[in-house]
Formats: sequence, structure tokens, C-alpha cells
Amino acid sequence: MKKKYFGTDGVRGRVGDSLMHPELLLKLGWAIGCVLTQEPKELEKKPHVLIGRDTRISGELLQLTLQAGLMSAGVDVSLLGVMSTPAIAFLTQKLNASAGIVISASHNPYEDNGVKIIGHDGLKLSDAWELAVEKKLEESLCAVDSNHIGNIHTISDAVSQYISHCVNLFGKEFSLKKYKLVIDCANGATFNCASPIFSALGADVVVMHAEPNGININDCCGATDVASLQAQVLHTQADCGIAFDGDGDRLMMVDHAGECVDGDEILC
Repeated sequence: MKKKYFGTDGVRGRVGDSLMHPELLLKLGWAIGCVLTQEPKELEKKPHVLIGRDTRISGELLQLTLQAGLMSAGVDVSLLGVMSTPAIAFLTQKLNASAGIVISASHNPYEDNGVKIIGHDGLKLSDAWELAVEKKLEESLCAVDSNHIGNIHTISDAVSQYISHCVNLFGKEFSLKKYKLVIDCANGATFNCASPIFSALGADVVVMHAEPNGININDCCGATDVASLQAQVLHTQADCGIAFDGDGDRLMMVDHAGECVDGDEILC
């Protein structure tokens, strides 16, 4: 069956259009919640969903509508604030949440936004699961009674948990002390974690495009436009440069000579 709302990477579109409209996002949150409440669960606990977002000006608006929809279906919601997609996936698994939601349109301009759903194992959900949500979207919204409305709270140390996780992956013996790195955060979701991670690993870090204002995400910066990164690597005589995209789930690298390094070389 062909999907009506979900594309290859969630639901995405221009904010204010039919797909990224508060009315649809409210119902999408409710539909996601309904599917989760129908799944087997331990000890009759409410489903629990984490929500994180990138730095787009529309992020908080979409978050509010999604969380209202989820709570109306009887789902508890934890807010992570601005976080990268890998960080949200990590915390979804670590905290044993039912699902994680990423509000982001990745490398698209700020006028766009989107919703990606991550399963309890930190991985993308199946087509069958997305189709179940779409089927629910065709029904009329019907909220649970007051005794079953979901609760909401904020995880204030979400970013620090992820930074600690990344640093600990390398062990105490690993060090980048001899290296100077230029990090381009694309004014996106890595602005609050990329520099602390590489600094904690010992690198001399030069940070650029880490001052998001809601409309400058991916704007002539980040993984989709590495010209300024190349120039900064040469100017600072850095060993390499790393450019993330808006939600931090992909990157481009530049070597000491300012040349782009392709994916095959990075893997080697």
C-alpha cells in the first residue's frame, strides 16, 4: 500500500502547507500515540515518547502540537530540547522509551520542517508501522478521559548525557591532543554538543556556525556548503574540518589542504 504522508525519511514539507500544519501535527501526535497504546506493554504502563528538535524557528510550534496529540492519546512525553538525530536515537534506547520523535527537515532550508519517528531500539520504524499511523490519521480524533491523559516533563541533562556517552565510547587512552579541528555546526542541532565532545577528547577546536537564530540553519554552511569550512581550515592551519548537517546525522570532511574527503576515504 502506498503511503500518503510518510516519505523516505518521515513526514516533511514547508511549514504552513498541508503536511507541516499545526492541525495535522496535532492529529499525527494522536495517531502515533494510538498505535503505541495498542502495542503490548509491561505492567500496564503508559507509552513514553521522547521529543527532540533542531534549531528551526518552527520547531517549538510543531513540538507543542505533537505533544498535545500524544498526551490526548494517553502517552507520557519527555522533552529533550534541541538535539541531534543520533542523540535522540541514543536516548530513546537508553531510557527504554516506546519511541523517539525528531522534529527536523535535516539539510533543508529553515522554511521546511519534518517529523521522523524512531523505534524503542533506536532504529527507524517499519513501513507497516507507518501505515498503521496513516490509517489512524483517517479517523476522527478522540481523546482519552482525564484519568488517562499523558504527563509531560523535560529532561534537562539530555545533552550532557549524550556528550558523556560519545566521549566514553573512545576510552581513557584515546586522545586528539595533537590535532586542530574546525567544526561547522550548520547553526543546527550539533551546536550544543559537537565542540564539547571533541574538546573533551583533547582536540584544539575551532567552532563555526554555532549561533542558531531560528532561520540560519544550513544557510551557506554545514554539510551542504563547505566553502567557508575549507577557507577556515586553511586560515587556521587545522588538521581537518568537519561539517554537520542541520540535524547532525550526516557530515562532510575537509583535509588539511582544504580538499573534500569523500565517504569511501572516510570509511578507510
